[in-house]
Amino acid sequence: MMNQANIETIPVDQQALTAWMDDIGLERGPLSNLQLLAGGTQNILLRFDRGGREFVLRRPPLHLRKNSNETMKREARILEALSATDVPHPRFIAGCDDEAVLGACFYLMAPVEGFNPANGLPQLHASDPAIRARMGYSYIEGMAALGAVDYKAVGLEGFGKPDGFLQRQTGRWMSQLEGYAAFDEWTGFQELPDVERIVSWLEDNLPQDFTSGIFHGDCHLANTMFAPDSPELVAFVDWELATIGDPLIDLGWVMATWADEHTPVVGDIEPWDGFPSLNELVAHYDRHSTRSLDAVAWYGVLACFKLGTLLEGTHARASAGKAPKETGDHLHAMTISLFNRAHRLIAKN
Repeated sequence: MMNQANIETIPVDQQALTAWMDDIGLERGPLSNLQLLAGGTQNILLRFDRGGREFVLRRPPLHLRKNSNETMKREARILEALSATDVPHPRFIAGCDDEAVLGACFYLMAPVEGFNPANGLPQLHASDPAIRARMGYSYIEGMAALGAVDYKAVGLEGFGKPDGFLQRQTGRWMSQLEGYAAFDEWTGFQELPDVERIVSWLEDNLPQDFTSGIFHGDCHLANTMFAPDSPELVAFVDWELATIGDPLIDLGWVMATWADEHTPVVGDIEPWDGFPSLNELVAHYDRHSTRSLDAVAWYGVLACFKLGTLLEGTHARASAGKAPKETGDHLHAMTISLFNRAHRLIAKN
C-alpha cells in the first residue's frame, strides 16, 4: 500500500472524488489505504477505503484516447446490469458520467479478492492438478452463465447490434488485415498460412442462426480472477470489449488461446498439467448451456483469424519502424501459429 508520502503522486483528484461520493450518498470520511493497482498507458485503478468500506476506482489513462470515456461508460453499464446475476464479475457500486469531476468518466466497484493465474499460481493451486482441473471447469461455467443472461431483462437492450452480427465478422477482420498493406515494408499475405482458405471456409460455414446474448470479447485466462483458497472463478475482468452478439464468440476465444498439442496456453501459465483439455472444456460448456455447439469449430476458426489479425497489426507497424521490431516479430510468429491452428480446426471439420 502507498504511504502518506506517495499520496500526492496519485493521478486522481481526491478532494473532487470525496465531494462526489458525498453528493451521491456513499460512505463519508477521509480516504485511506490508497493503492494504485495499475497505471501508465493502461486504465487507472485506485483501491482505497472510506467510511469502513473498500472501493476500487477505475478511470481511463490521463492521456485520453478517442473513445476512452465511452468505453468507461459501457463498462459501468454492463457491470451494473450484471449485479443481479450469478456471473462472476467485479461488483458495481456507482458510476460518474460527468467528465468535469475527475477529467474523465469513472466508476467505483468492490475489490475482487483473488488472483490472476497469468501472474502465477498460489501454492494451493500450483501443488494440486485436481485444483487446476476445477479452475478450468469453473472458468467455463462462468462463461456459460454470462451467455445465458437475458440481456434485455437486465437493461442492456441497445448495448450492441446483434442483427447480422455473425455475417459481419469475416469481412470486418479481412478488411483490417488487408489494410496493413498501407505499411510499405509489411511482409504481406505471403508469410501467412493460406488466408484465402480460412476466409472461404468461414464464409461457407457461417452459422445460420444464433440467440443473441452478452459476450465478454476477450475471455482468456489473463482476464480472470480466481479465489485464493479454492479453485473457483470469482470474476471476469476488463469488460471494455463486451457487447451483445453471439456468446459463443467467447468459447471460440478459448479455442484460440487454450493449450493444444502444438501450442501452449496464451499467458504462459505454469504448471499447466491438470487443466482440462480443450475438448473437455467444450464438452463442459455444452453441459452448462442450452446453445447448440454443432458449429463450434466456426467460432474457433474465427477467433484464430481475428486474434491473429489483431497481432499482425503490430508486426505491420514494426515493419514501418512504428513499433519495436522484436515485439513485431514475436507477434508475427503468434499470428502464424494462430492461422495454423485455424487450419487444424478446419481439417477436423
